[in-house]
Amino acid sequence: MTLTLAGCTCSKALANPGRADTAGPLDVLLARLLGKLASILMMMWHLYCMNSGMFKPSVKTSTPAQALMQILCLTVFWLCVSFMLHSANASANTTANTLANTSAPAKSNPAADAMGLQVRQWMSQTHGVNTKDVIIAPLDDRLKVQGCQKLLNVDHPFASKETVRVRCSEPVWQLYLQVTMPTARANTPVAGTPAGVPNAGGTPSSAAPQNVASAPKTLVVARRLLQRGIIVQPDMLEEVQASPGNADTQLLNTVKDAHHAEITRDIPAGQALRVSDIRRAVLVKQGQTVMLSIGNKSDFEISIRMEAMQDGRLGDQVKLRNPESGRQVSGIVTGPNAAKGL
Repeated sequence: MTLTLAGCTCSKALANPGRADTAGPLDVLLARLLGKLASILMMMWHLYCMNSGMFKPSVKTSTPAQALMQILCLTVFWLCVSFMLHSANASANTTANTLANTSAPAKSNPAADAMGLQVRQWMSQTHGVNTKDVIIAPLDDRLKVQGCQKLLNVDHPFASKETVRVRCSEPVWQLYLQVTMPTARANTPVAGTPAGVPNAGGTPSSAAPQNVASAPKTLVVARRLLQRGIIVQPDMLEEVQASPGNADTQLLNTVKDAHHAEITRDIPAGQALRVSDIRRAVLVKQGQTVMLSIGNKSDFEISIRMEAMQDGRLGDQVKLRNPESGRQVSGIVTGPNAAKGL
């Protein structure tokens, strides 16, 4: 059952902590200079009023001009005193803020740190690289990684090894990370190289079966001309059997690898797609209407019209705003102009 509500709101809004203004050394120096200048002007005015006798004029011989001058001297005097006290207080506050901001350690997200450690360990076990050599692209500052009560599920959703998907089953969420790692080691067996025959690095390959290249392989080819920038649909591609001697590991071998992907160059009909021919497409664009689904399709599901606050690709966590209430929530991009609530 699916309900469409125009003004429904959702919980678990994306945290967007405010940023405190920080005062730099220049601000502190300027405040001190203003305080000194105010003190000098106050002293000069005070000496002028004292020498002119404006603070103690004779009431009987006082003229209207002298009375007005006396009022002006007293008014400016107290204004200078107030300004001096305010400047001193402002200088103390800015100094304290600067020291606090300088000495405060950078906040870390334990959940994000734990996720990064597990991703590096998975990459190390899967590809045989050192965990220190695995580099994870920084996450968006607005993204808040939630803790997972169970072990994270890490995999490569696409043929490219530069994209890692991290999924949590409780609570349910997923993230896509961009990772880089060094090239394969020199002693990594090359497809189709018999055991004991030196590979490109000059090192004998270890226990590489001789029938690897002869094993059947599936390729993904374009059914028609695919122009650069279009979003791949299932009917645009088809799977065909490759020749036994084709050992190119950069070719796609299943249509699922190109699901919701964007074509990076013009591909003629009948040509096989490579990993570099596709990339994750922007399925949600800032300012467009997005259908946010909350619940489970098998039980009860609510769909809400929201406004995207940022661009998002498949699996990205994006900020959405209810156009009627103005409340902001977060959701996971599941398709073109579609997202699922956290």
